[in-house]
Amino acid sequence: QVQLVESGGGLVQAGGSLRLSCAASVSVFSFTAMGWYRQAPGKQRELVALLTSSSTRNYADSVKGRFTISRDNAKDTVYLQMRSLTPEDTAVYYCGASMRTLEYWGQGTQVTVSS
Repeated sequence: QVQLVESGGGLVQAGGSLRLSCAASVSVFSFTAMGWYRQAPGKQRELVALLTSSSTRNYADSVKGRFTISRDNAKDTVYLQMRSLTPEDTAVYYCGASMRTLEYWGQGTQVTVSS
């Protein structure tokens, strides 16, 4: 009964910042990898940022240098700090995690960036 719950989405003006949170019902060390994904209208879901069990971080080219994925082990929470947001970042953002052969997804949180 692993659960992932995202929060922190909302409306922000271009150039602004938001921090998304993903609270897990189990230790984040239980996962092989955790990441943030997004899906914009008319587009398929894409990987935004990935944090592996070895603490390796990977980012999509479109967000590299602007977004940072991190975790708070004490709170079993993964964050996505988003800076210098643009309208192209508008999407539903999902927290995802892998545990061996299983995958888990949060319900998603809407991020809307106005010009």
